[in-house]
Amino acid sequence: MISADDFYKVMCAMVPLYFAMLIAYASVKWWKIFTPEQCSGINRFVAVFAVPVLSFHFISQNNPYQMDTKFILADTLSKLFVFALLSVWAIFKGGLDWLITLFSVATLPNTLVMGIPLLRAMYGDFTQSLMVQLVVLQCIIWYTLLLFLFEYRAATILIQTQFPGSTAASISKFEIDGDVISLDGRDPLRTESEIDGTGRIRVRIRRSTSSAPDSALSSSIGITPRASNLSGAEVYSVHTPAPQHDISFGDLAFGYRSASPRLSGYASSDAYSLQPTPRASNFNELDITMANTPTWVRSPVAGKVFRHPSPAFSGMKMVWESPEKYEGGGGGERRGGCKDAVGEKDLSFRDCGKFPVAEEADSKGAATNQGMPSALVMLRLILIMVGRKLSRNPNTYSSVLGLLWSLISFKWNVGVPSLVKYSIKIISDAGLGMAMFSLGLFMALQPRIIACGIKMATIGMVIRFLGGPILMSAASVAIGLRGDRLHTAIVQAALPQGIVPFVFAREYGLHPDILSTGVIFGMLVSLPVTLLYYVLLGLW
Repeated sequence: MISADDFYKVMCAMVPLYFAMLIAYASVKWWKIFTPEQCSGINRFVAVFAVPVLSFHFISQNNPYQMDTKFILADTLSKLFVFALLSVWAIFKGGLDWLITLFSVATLPNTLVMGIPLLRAMYGDFTQSLMVQLVVLQCIIWYTLLLFLFEYRAATILIQTQFPGSTAASISKFEIDGDVISLDGRDPLRTESEIDGTGRIRVRIRRSTSSAPDSALSSSIGITPRASNLSGAEVYSVHTPAPQHDISFGDLAFGYRSASPRLSGYASSDAYSLQPTPRASNFNELDITMANTPTWVRSPVAGKVFRHPSPAFSGMKMVWESPEKYEGGGGGERRGGCKDAVGEKDLSFRDCGKFPVAEEADSKGAATNQGMPSALVMLRLILIMVGRKLSRNPNTYSSVLGLLWSLISFKWNVGVPSLVKYSIKIISDAGLGMAMFSLGLFMALQPRIIACGIKMATIGMVIRFLGGPILMSAASVAIGLRGDRLHTAIVQAALPQGIVPFVFAREYGLHPDILSTGVIFGMLVSLPVTLLYYVLLGLW
């Protein structure tokens, strides 16, 4: 039975976190204290220092030689069961897109920021070790799996659009330039193909600006760069395209744009680099003029364009138009319209969770017996992309270093020197509060709390707060968890949506509205939901 003192202790742990989030929200939404540029500075501090140091602090203090095998096995089993169930459904009906989105919603909660203080207040200090173990697995295994799925999807769409029919089956090797960080489509990419004497194709993937970043290159590939109409900085918004610079650490992700105007034709997909890089103009819909061919070739992210000198396409010329022409409503042009050399055709590039490119590629592939490269060729391509993304994520290093130090520290009983210990502590102590503060800034800069509509939000909340805990409780009981460990497993599965899945969804253009709603609305309803679970489990 939950006593009044137990309930008060939980509220004492959670109310300060929500207070920090509310203050941040009010500072931007109502009081107008912080500008978007100032929000960016706060978020960069949290993302670059506070959260990675907080992650290192928790992981380095956890004894890896006393891992709770049953607890970890229960969590792993529940995630594998969800993945297997969704995979079967995707094969016969749902498709890869919904597999990725539903797996994110059902299995990847905000464990680091919300889980540790909440569970420690509910069930005691031993839960901190359990949550840290889940954080390590989440960062190293599950986020990597999610990134693998996103890159596989992006690679599939690229191949289907650039090598239709049976051409792709002849690809024997992909060569990727060093400045290509991802296939998410946020950069204009090019493919160059060579055919050997046996008919095998070797494909080089490069950024369209990698070799000659000047006007001559833009003219040669038919891209007309124009100055972006936006500058400054902002926190990620689901209703704006990916900003010029974004960082993702642990359960947090933030966006930043250079203050100086940039050319929209130049971009970088280095999502984890700490150096500001040019990014495409900020717009949701644009017009694309295709000359000399009626074939539509688009990147995996809506609104971006590829130009590929490949065996599948020739004689192609493209113009990437700037949004200034349409956002003002002048010139008699319609926003979201597309023209080709043969006629006119309206296409929507609104980033609203639908993925017309993927759906169109799938239908065309089925109609033309779409071929694909061998499994080894695809695996090598995807592993290279995933490795490059992870190598630019500082939280990867903080998690690995924290794990390595804990292995050394608890093996030979080596303590952290006081100078280092208190240097880390002074930043990590601010980590939780600043993380919630940054979440409040994120919420304040969103146009809508429920971005995906009431129906889809309801489905997402049911999956997040009901489906996840039910599957976790079934796996935990099957493994043999009992008592407080069982309750801990169930409550942590009912935590709000983690932000990293939203970052990936935004980068790859796959249902970002659903994930954004899960982050914002889920954070608001998670406190009463988790408290309800806490009370009901106390009666068990």
